[in-house]
Amino acid sequence: MQVVTVRAAAVSGSFYPADREDLRAEVRSRLASASAKLQADAPAPKALIVPHAGYVYSGDVAASAYARLAPVKDRIRRVVLLGPCHRVAVRGLALPDADCFETPLGSIPVDAAAVAALRELPQITASPQAHALEHSLEVHLPFLQEALGSFTLVPLAVGDATAEAVADVLEIVWGGPETLIVISSDLSHYLPYNTAQFTDAGTVKDMLALAPHIDHHHACGATPVNGLLLVARRKGLAPELLDLRNSGDTAGDRNRVVGYASLAFFDHGAGAFTDVGPANKGDVLLPIARATIARQLGMKLTAREDAAFLRETGATFVTLKRDGQLRGCIGSLEARRALLDDLKHNARAAAFLDPRFRPVSLREFDEIKVEVSLLSDSVPIEFRDEADLIGQLVPDVDGLILEHGSHRGTFLPQVWESLPQPRDFLSQLKLKAGLPARFWHPDLRLARYTVEKHR
Repeated sequence: MQVVTVRAAAVSGSFYPADREDLRAEVRSRLASASAKLQADAPAPKALIVPHAGYVYSGDVAASAYARLAPVKDRIRRVVLLGPCHRVAVRGLALPDADCFETPLGSIPVDAAAVAALRELPQITASPQAHALEHSLEVHLPFLQEALGSFTLVPLAVGDATAEAVADVLEIVWGGPETLIVISSDLSHYLPYNTAQFTDAGTVKDMLALAPHIDHHHACGATPVNGLLLVARRKGLAPELLDLRNSGDTAGDRNRVVGYASLAFFDHGAGAFTDVGPANKGDVLLPIARATIARQLGMKLTAREDAAFLRETGATFVTLKRDGQLRGCIGSLEARRALLDDLKHNARAAAFLDPRFRPVSLREFDEIKVEVSLLSDSVPIEFRDEADLIGQLVPDVDGLILEHGSHRGTFLPQVWESLPQPRDFLSQLKLKAGLPARFWHPDLRLARYTVEKHR
């Protein structure tokens, strides 16, 4: 029997009510008050910055952000939640090594697929200790449970990391409209009321300018905030201030206050992006792939990411060659995330995680040639026997997926260049899938797809 690992609620009864019904009533009341102040056509955000103090202090400020989710509660299926570490030192960003998070309102499953993708990154670690008592993530969960109902969670405790490292993580899990990004941060700490007002106004001004240079004296979650600001700038998101107060306004004295702000970031659609014709897609895709690899090597190489087609769900393969020889090739067979996210993920994997090759080095970067393939949906092939299957294959056009039990392999259409005969193409694909070249079984499954190739 599989054992489910639970990250239990740690600050219920202190930061928010421990009783289920009391908690639900308080969250609903705060959300209702915030909703009453919204315009009927208020847009839904792609990302939020929300404070994480006890509800008596920052609950209404947080509610001003979560009330914005009502129009899309049935659309959002995943929440990526980042907050600073307060109790345990962490290098990079820490996953919890748990299957679910628990609050008095119930259990929230951790998104296993997203966690598996993130574990490939060098800045990602696993630290149950960092999550065990951390409140910066937990306090948001009851609001999210009440605002969204059912969703999966990608929880990350952010420690000693750069804004770029955070941005790279966000790029991988950015997703489409099904994914909400939440950054947890309070503002200044323990300043006199008037000083805090002035300081926090300046911090918010920088956030609204998408200026990723917030420091930790001005926001305890400065690192994840700056990471979001980097990505928001690249993707053309529009920020909006929803609420700005401090504990002197809510439930504390005014001698030493803590600042709180909620901000929303909106993707206003195609108007913020550029249309690109099919013939010019390579001019967008190839620089992004190269820049992604370069950043992993410590180089400051940028590429435009404003093309509208990059937001569509898509599947890519990234192929690297050096001196005409294969140097790495990794890709996706199914379209499960935004094309931009899939491209970046596979560019990193092709350069640094292909088990057949050593990681690409800075020294050889200029010699690497990049090829990006956009895959169509795959279509199953119906056939009577091997001869019938071979007769149906179209050289130089068909990409092929072969499956039998736990064995699976694929060849892109580009492989026809070195294996022009259909029988040889199929035999070598069997070998790649871990089967004998002459293997045949009635349960063998094959599907074909085509690619749009850019190099």
